[in-house]
Amino acid sequence: MVLNSNGTKPFRKQKPSASRSAPDKPGLQARAAAAKILAAVVDRKLPLDGALDHEHGNPAYKALGESDRALVRAILNTTLRHLPRIDAAIASLLESPLPEGARALHHVLAIGAAQILYLDVPDHSAVDLAVEQANQDPRNRRFAKLVNAVLRRLGREKEAVLEAIGKVPPMPTWFLTRLEKAYGRDAALAISQSQLEPAAIDLTVKSDAEAWAKRLNGIALPTGGVRLAAFDGGIPTLEGFDDGAWWVQDAAASIPARLFGDLTGKRAADLCAAPGGKTAQLILAGGTVTALDQSESRLRRLRSNLERLGLKAETVATDLTTFKPAEGFDAILLDAPCSSTGTTRRHPDVLWTKGPDDIARLAALQERLLRHALTLLKPGGTLVFSNCSLDPAEGEDVVARILSDTDTIERVPISAGDWPGLEAAITPLGEFRTLPTMLKMPENVASGLDGFYAAVLRRAA
Repeated sequence: MVLNSNGTKPFRKQKPSASRSAPDKPGLQARAAAAKILAAVVDRKLPLDGALDHEHGNPAYKALGESDRALVRAILNTTLRHLPRIDAAIASLLESPLPEGARALHHVLAIGAAQILYLDVPDHSAVDLAVEQANQDPRNRRFAKLVNAVLRRLGREKEAVLEAIGKVPPMPTWFLTRLEKAYGRDAALAISQSQLEPAAIDLTVKSDAEAWAKRLNGIALPTGGVRLAAFDGGIPTLEGFDDGAWWVQDAAASIPARLFGDLTGKRAADLCAAPGGKTAQLILAGGTVTALDQSESRLRRLRSNLERLGLKAETVATDLTTFKPAEGFDAILLDAPCSSTGTTRRHPDVLWTKGPDDIARLAALQERLLRHALTLLKPGGTLVFSNCSLDPAEGEDVVARILSDTDTIERVPISAGDWPGLEAAITPLGEFRTLPTMLKMPENVASGLDGFYAAVLRRAA
């Protein structure tokens, strides 16, 4: 039976719920919090990490116990990763679209559908709690029968629905179109699908990646780090954490600092430094490092991280665009603020909180920062420009514009031969461009890495 979006079709009459006015029904507040936060992310473009912050996050989330918080995180991450498919599933069960402005209703249905289609939650529980949500919200109360009917049918026809929506790209159309333009249709679809895969846990080690891979039952990576297989317990329980022998850092994020090579005897600057993983790499490469960040609170976190690792750097809280040191640097790392579209495996909200205007704005910011950063180089000095965006507008295009009108700066091509296992990530121009579909691993270890761009630039001597 096809359902109307206004709920007026003659569904079987339901008896009023005995707990309709009982907001403490087990699991209800967790679902309500998930729907509120989904609305904040999708409709108001607020970052998910902020909403889930234990101190300053969404009040509905903070009011929950830890087990319910974990459930909310699982529901939201799953919903955001699969949202285009969830929307397609719901639409297939409606005769007409949901009423104009019925966003609260959409979020209740999406949260319920995510549980039924993708999470290990009993269908009857997901349906019952979604109906209860609708009944307790004046905006949605008249649609409670619709919620009941749609989600019950979704549960009955789950396998058929999953097959029908399986070819819907799990990525917003606006960004998929940009990926197609940059990488082609097949690559764009593969990148879209890859964001459904679990993100790996990678470690950057101070030394001897092979030995640490054996100790931690992981795999040594071509980036010089270690990728962990599944393990029980938290990161701080692993061997080497208390000793500061390693830190968590995605394999792609570890690449830019490694492009400098040996920095012994050289002054180096990490210009957007927090939380400090790349700063630590520059120190271990032998550099005397100055770490900059605009936020003093972020620098406190950086200093805490370096302290655990037994490393030291000069730290400066300042606006990079006004930073003018007394002496230039031999090496500068500018891992610039960006749209973070290469990190959707870890941050599935990114593509719902950003848009084309954000990419254009961030690309302009990156160009401004890079032009200033180049003035801080000594003659003959090297700068690595990087970010975790998949969009060439924030990477290749920025560097191309600067090289086209700056005679004193040249690109230093990266050799694919220096990166066995990642040769495909080196572009014809000699720049790094990692994609989430790269770095295949054995079955028991997560594949892929963040999308990253990096280029090496040098000031004329």
